[in-house]
Amino acid sequence: MQVNSQICTLLELSSKVEYTLLALLELASHRDQPYPLTSAAINEKHDIPERYLEQILATLRRGGIVRSLRGSKGGFVLAREPHEITLLDIVTLMDGERRQRNIDAAPTVEREIIYKIWYENNARSQELLGSITLKDLLQQRDALQQSNPMYYI
Repeated sequence: MQVNSQICTLLELSSKVEYTLLALLELASHRDQPYPLTSAAINEKHDIPERYLEQILATLRRGGIVRSLRGSKGGFVLAREPHEITLLDIVTLMDGERRQRNIDAAPTVEREIIYKIWYENNARSQELLGSITLKDLLQQRDALQQSNPMYYI
């Protein structure tokens, strides 16, 4: 799968959100397992820096998206069902809400056009991110894996 680098630049996918989505997909994939998933297991699968992953999981726990379980068989589980967690929830929790910029400069027609386009882009991206859930990502991943099976020798 080839990704257009211009699109990635425009969407500004932070590494924090990327790693968070990878960790959440892993947790969602194991939600039917009888045991929680450890950060080491997530790290082993996705090679997320350990300290960074710990910070991500702590933020997700404080945000009510994951629960941590202590003990020898401890680890992390989703606190909500995958269909209840939107990409907008994740981006907002990890990167913070987008704030309106205070416009101090004198209003001009050109500035009005620029701000209008950015406002529309922000509204559309929030609408899109709010409509896609973790469950949708799991379904897309599963469909892609079925269409591109890996063969081992």
